Amino acid sequence: MFIGEEAYLNLCQHILTNGVQKGDRTNTGTYSIFGHQMRFNLETGFPLLTTKRVPFRLVASELLWFIKGDTNIRYLLQHNNNIWNEWAFEKWVNSDDYSGPDMRNFGNRSQTDPKFNKQYQEQMEIFKEKILTDDSFAHKYGDLGDVYGKQWRKWKTSQNETIDQLQDVIDGIKNNPNSRRHIVSAWNPEDIPSMALPPCHTLFQFYVADGKLSCQLYQRSADVFLGVPFNIASYALLTYLIAHQCNLQPGEFVHTLGDAHIYLNHVEQVKTQLAREMKQMPQLELNKQKTSIFEFDLDDFKLKGYDPHPAIKAPIAV
Repeated sequence: MFIGEEAYLNLCQHILTNGVQKGDRTNTGTYSIFGHQMRFNLETGFPLLTTKRVPFRLVASELLWFIKGDTNIRYLLQHNNNIWNEWAFEKWVNSDDYSGPDMRNFGNRSQTDPKFNKQYQEQMEIFKEKILTDDSFAHKYGDLGDVYGKQWRKWKTSQNETIDQLQDVIDGIKNNPNSRRHIVSAWNPEDIPSMALPPCHTLFQFYVADGKLSCQLYQRSADVFLGVPFNIASYALLTYLIAHQCNLQPGEFVHTLGDAHIYLNHVEQVKTQLAREMKQMPQLELNKQKTSIFEFDLDDFKLKGYDPHPAIKAPIAV
């Protein structure tokens, strides 16, 4: 069995070798497999890929955004995090309020048409400035609907009550560590139509044994080159944080994938990454003076010994 970064690289090679070519929602096309599992031992280091640079601060700020229960990209932009921009931007450029150049299908066109790319960048900067400075605009176009943060912290019941799943799972780990019900679900069928992007990482479960906290994620749809490295690091970080609050040690992160795919316009980038040698995993230190995961901010994380190969750019499929 492959463990750690080797497990991720093995997945990439497996998809390139055995994946079925399929169409998809974005009209980009993918090589796809169905059903795969990777394991990461959190006791040996923090699983941030070394065969390409993965920006830890973006991973951490996104996770803190989820933990806060926030669904508006203003918080992310305030922390120079642009990874959710495209979905909110799409809502604006397709609205009656938008009067700029045609931005339809911008996710693919911006990569191949230099003139369009310039216009896209200009309109994106306008959009970001409006989100940061105009409360009304941010409320209307910055919110992504009932995405992860809402489901984790404010799941709406049929009785119009709310459930704080994240707080409940922490309480459960503390009070009944042997329970098999330490589960948080982001997949709320009623809310799917109101989400900018239905949850890809749909459900996660915690497991306590020998003083260690492990986490298993089920991810229905996995963009293996761009998304999965973030997902690995994000849920590893979440496991570290909850283990800290519950006076446990981080154990293992188990990543179970449904549709695991490499986009056709990511194939060359994946081959570049596969040709690189792995390096030693970094170590993560938390601010131990913080006792609740809801108190942490970016300055409370220190990543030591991270010396990856350079980043590899690739277009995002929207």
